[in-house]
Amino acid sequence: MVAVKAGDVVFIGPDCSVQFTGDRALMMRLGSIGEVDPYNGWVWVSGYVLDARGLATAKRELYVIKAGLRVAPAPTVVSKPGPKERYPTRTGQGRASQIPAVAARQARPGVRLGGRS
Repeated sequence: MVAVKAGDVVFIGPDCSVQFTGDRALMMRLGSIGEVDPYNGWVWVSGYVLDARGLATAKRELYVIKAGLRVAPAPTVVSKPGPKERYPTRTGQGRASQIPAVAARQARPGVRLGGRS
């Protein structure tokens, strides 16, 4: 048995308890492991259940056989792609030239940048 510690990602399956057989098996990032062993080999663990992308979905506290815990490689977190590039919404000092449309208007003399007179 490999020693598990807080922060490890573990596979909780049928070796931990019969309630985790089949599609009820889960991956969990351990937050804590109980020190008291009320029954021989059983322990309380708490942590976050991870989905297929490696993101935490729920916090759980489970009662499992400690010998059944298997350290798993930490899943690679796959995030959604973010926005390509954002331009500032306010045109403060020196920032107007960062916005392509404003910079193009500033390059042409005699063109007003907006607003009413």
